Amino acid sequence: IDLPGIHTKFIEGHRGVLTELFDLALPPAAMDEAMRGVSGFCRRYGFRDKPLRIRFRILDPRHALVASATDQDITLSDDTFADLRLSLQRVFITENETNFLAFPKMEDSMILFGAGYGFDMLAKAAWLRDCEVYYWGDIDTHGFAILDQLRVRLQQARSFLMDRETLMAHHAHWVTEQAPLKRPLANLSPEENALYEDLWHDRLGRRVRLEQERIGFTWLQRFLTSLA
Repeated sequence: IDLPGIHTKFIEGHRGVLTELFDLALPPAAMDEAMRGVSGFCRRYGFRDKPLRIRFRILDPRHALVASATDQDITLSDDTFADLRLSLQRVFITENETNFLAFPKMEDSMILFGAGYGFDMLAKAAWLRDCEVYYWGDIDTHGFAILDQLRVRLQQARSFLMDRETLMAHHAHWVTEQAPLKRPLANLSPEENALYEDLWHDRLGRRVRLEQERIGFTWLQRFLTSLA
């Protein structure tokens, strides 16, 4: 921002006040009315925004993007990710970095490192709609809420290792969910919704939570073998 006394840090630190001032001073044609809040500030007023980033691993060396023997752990902007042309069959998404890094090789597959709520970064990648999508989150109310949100973008997404059998088999590793979600979710399967409501209403115990990284690795291997 090349104005006297104004610099980038000034803009970043005063977005709330500037939003009120810009809305008063600028004509409607100069603003993108669809963009709201702090997260939409840049696009609303025509500033260049930071690109959304997507981190992923290619699980099949035949689809490697880089000619190297090293692990294909790559981060791209959402625009570049949307332009990928890979003949992949499956896309896995997990919320835990350890699970993301330890996920074993799988033919015609990649894994994405999720970041909790929000899947705007995947909106431009139309090719994902032609893939089988599998989501692995924590077995708690927020894990199911994130799955519910993912299905708004990718209706074909299926959960794995988020079922009652997995939860009960790992009873020794349960922890407490700090602030459980307590509202209906519209995009869960009947089985997922039944478990979500049991967690919501404390039918299995008080604020039960099973973090995904506490699940035995053999359970993951068994699931992947069933797909193969």
